[in-house]
Amino acid sequence: MNEYLDAFTSGPDGGEKARGLLADDFEFHGPMLQTSGVDEFLEGASGLGPIVRGYRMIKQVEDGNDVISIYDFLIGAPGQDEVAITMSEWATVLDGKLTRSVLLFNVKDFEAAMAPA
Repeated sequence: MNEYLDAFTSGPDGGEKARGLLADDFEFHGPMLQTSGVDEFLEGASGLGPIVRGYRMIKQVEDGNDVISIYDFLIGAPGQDEVAITMSEWATVLDGKLTRSVLLFNVKDFEAAMAPA
């Protein structure tokens, strides 16, 4: 899970860097995006590339193939300060690849962070 987060939050091409860590049939369920398939997910998440600045892990628990992570997702629109959006993610990992992710966060916090200054 951390390898995926490292890749995904590494900058504008983070989604493509993360591609090899996602199963072809990767399912994603979040408050702003729900997808089925790695291509659909990466296309839907592509808008994050220019604003993502990293993450800070708060707590992570593994239970078999499941990984529960609570982290601050660091974002910043061009010309704006970095903002931390606390997220909780439940991921399933099989054979070293994420097959499913359920992501929870406060959409209003995200929208506020993206509002023009």
